[in-house]
Amino acid sequence: MDDELYRLHHARLLEIFRRFSYEEREVTLASGAKSNFYFDSKQSVLSAEGHFLVGWLFGRLLADKAPEVQAVGGLTMGADPLASATSTLSYLSGRNLRAFYVRKEAKGHGTGQWIEGGKQVPAGMKVAIVEDVVTTGGSALKAIERARLHGLDVRIILGLVDREEGGREVLEKEAPLVTLFKKSDFR
Repeated sequence: MDDELYRLHHARLLEIFRRFSYEEREVTLASGAKSNFYFDSKQSVLSAEGHFLVGWLFGRLLADKAPEVQAVGGLTMGADPLASATSTLSYLSGRNLRAFYVRKEAKGHGTGQWIEGGKQVPAGMKVAIVEDVVTTGGSALKAIERARLHGLDVRIILGLVDREEGGREVLEKEAPLVTLFKKSDFR
């Protein structure tokens, strides 16, 4: 891994996240819990620079920690831009990782599928699950369950931010978890 370039991209993404995604205010999380740490990754990741940085950083992590991975995906909607960014940047680097999205509910018509992009990720394929914010691990667990029901081999979980509220311990029972940042990086 190119350590200097990784460090520079990592520092720049943190700067963007602090400016556009992080707020200290009262919110209700997907788990139902209350928190004063609010992180909306899409405010940063949907910018061209943020999209590039996430895709580049996740791609480097996968090359270093799980080079066998062939596709990336996670639970819609938080994981969608992360999977797309990682897939796009992998193509530019010659790796060609596929992206897939896991629906929260089965498609209500047609095939009733849970996995979007499923024809590109056949059973047995080695995949990474991506997640924006890890709190309890619930969203990533749903994605892992659906991916495994599709026959996918989950090798690693990549996250943007670990809220340091127990999700890491839950998820690491399923696969190794690597996050770019943790809650304490924003304080």
